Amino acid sequence: MATSSNNNNNLAVLTALDNARTQWYHVKAIIIAGMGFFTDAYDLFCITAVSKLLGRLYYYDPAAGQPGKLPQFVNNTVSGVALVGMFCGQLFFGWLGDKLGRKRVYGITLVIMVVCAVCSGISFGSTTKSVIGSLCFFRFWLGFGIGGDYPLSATIMCEYANKKTRGAFIAAVFAMQGVGIIFAGLVSMIMAKIFLVENLAPTFTENEILSTQPQGDLLWRLVLMLGALPAALTYIWRMKMPETGRYTALIRGNAEQAAKDMTRVLNMEIEEEQDKVMEFKQSNMYPILSNEFYSRHGLHLVGTMSTWFFLDIAFYSQNLTQKDIFPAMGLVNKAQDVNALEEVWETSRAMFLVALLGTFPGYWFTVAFIEKLGRYVIQLLGFLMMSIFLLIMGINYEYLRDNNKGLFALTYGLTFFFANFGPNSTTFVWPAELFPTRLRSTCHALSAAAGKAGAMIGAFVVQSYTLDENVGRIRHALMVLAFTNMLGFCFTFMLPETKGMSLEEISGEDGGGGAGRKEPRWGVKSPEIPVV
Repeated sequence: MATSSNNNNNLAVLTALDNARTQWYHVKAIIIAGMGFFTDAYDLFCITAVSKLLGRLYYYDPAAGQPGKLPQFVNNTVSGVALVGMFCGQLFFGWLGDKLGRKRVYGITLVIMVVCAVCSGISFGSTTKSVIGSLCFFRFWLGFGIGGDYPLSATIMCEYANKKTRGAFIAAVFAMQGVGIIFAGLVSMIMAKIFLVENLAPTFTENEILSTQPQGDLLWRLVLMLGALPAALTYIWRMKMPETGRYTALIRGNAEQAAKDMTRVLNMEIEEEQDKVMEFKQSNMYPILSNEFYSRHGLHLVGTMSTWFFLDIAFYSQNLTQKDIFPAMGLVNKAQDVNALEEVWETSRAMFLVALLGTFPGYWFTVAFIEKLGRYVIQLLGFLMMSIFLLIMGINYEYLRDNNKGLFALTYGLTFFFANFGPNSTTFVWPAELFPTRLRSTCHALSAAAGKAGAMIGAFVVQSYTLDENVGRIRHALMVLAFTNMLGFCFTFMLPETKGMSLEEISGEDGGGGAGRKEPRWGVKSPEIPVV
């Protein structure tokens, strides 16, 4: 067994983690945390595949002469209530992760996700209000659990990883979101096809009543409940993970336990250094509401919160309104020309294709290039390209939709590609790296919650523009989204590059100035801050 000692200002356990070669425990951590994000994405985006089916089943009006459609408020609530839950869950579990430990809270979020995914599908009641009401209730709490997974997964992966591949590992965890979005479309598509084969029906134009198969009520419930499966499969692994060495040493001050846990994980002997651990802990005791935190990390927190906020306005607007833009791209037929199950199948197929060709590759480009190009370049490039493509679609919407559908599809897909090979990934990575161990989960939670505030604007405000498929409103929404991305581009200049640095170097916990402080991007030298 190898031995790790330390001759510099850093702790032996931290040096061992920073310099550890990539091994099985890294892969295992990516799988455990990644399956949580797979579930998160599946649960969030599968509702897009079945929301029109809910309208046909529960809101059909014979006098309207068109398929049933969720009223605007109900549609926004069904689509966005999980985002409200995520906002609350991120703040609560992020704070709790710093107070009680990452591992102790990690299992709680998983149980909430599994139980509420199943209950969302059950959604009991004999009336429309009771079914939709219970669905929204359980999806709120589903979002609450998903929200907790964001700061905890990022923090755990960040604190386990070595400094050379840390960004790629955190990005790989987040990239499972792309896989989850793909499976949300794929599972819905397969399930819809199975039900469709067994339950043929005329189109709405041919027969308004028979075009809505009653078996669709079982379909949407199964699609939602299947989201519980992948998370449940990783529960045992998640519970067996040891607490991160950084939390045990720097927050609990237990050098012996930290050395013992990381000796087993890294397969090397690590010095305990209890006196040094206590000195390290005492020098970084400042709370988040303090001048010390403000002077060290105030701009960083504003930067991570604002960029995630602006990104999620655009990102969630596009994902949650895909079902409205698909007809313009020629991927689905008009609602009157299909029956209820065919509509689910077409919407799911379109989701799957856009995710596979546009969304999914961007995540893994980030994994491949984040340690080569750095977070800074990738985020700036992503925001800029998203703004360009959204502006092109907004200005030339009718021309692209009617005369060049292939180019329209390509432009739309490239917007997703540069969202994920860009700020959708880097806004997740940066908050896990920039802040001290004592406040890491809380600061990541604040950044993620700011993002979900932006997502709620996308779900509740932007959907008001696109729900009736009015061309003028869609164009206006696309141009506004282009502007919000340029704001994200500008606020990125508040953030420093963290590539190749240890977490303690970045945060200044090692007694140094911290990332971006010695040569700030603003051109003004920051004052050195003494560590007490």
